[in-house]
Amino acid sequence: MKWVLSKFAIHPNFNAKEVTVIFSGEPLEEDEKVRFINYFNEARFLKEYEIFPGNEDLFLHPETDVVPFVIHAKKNNKDVTIFVYSYDDHIDVVKRHKGKVASYSLRSDELQEFTVAAKRLYAMQ
Repeated sequence: MKWVLSKFAIHPNFNAKEVTVIFSGEPLEEDEKVRFINYFNEARFLKEYEIFPGNEDLFLHPETDVVPFVIHAKKNNKDVTIFVYSYDDHIDVVKRHKGKVASYSLRSDELQEFTVAAKRLYAMQ
């Protein structure tokens, strides 16, 4: 039953060993990737955003200064790309899978704290 439900879930769970997480063009180190994916998996789903045909690019390439974390994974032998944009009060996620685009928001204090720390570390480099 869990497998069937996971096939239709908008907010997927990932195994950290099976994904790549990139921030600002650089892959996260293994321990950071594991923490990021754990926080992502535990995040609470808030709401889905409606995407109308032809508006997909507005979600895939939003006009924002926020640098997204990018998750690359495979689900059922298909590439899945997830962009994670962290803001002060929520996290926006844009998922591209099988040529379709979905967008939704999450809530996770741990994921937001992680992204803030990663942004600070990147800014220092």
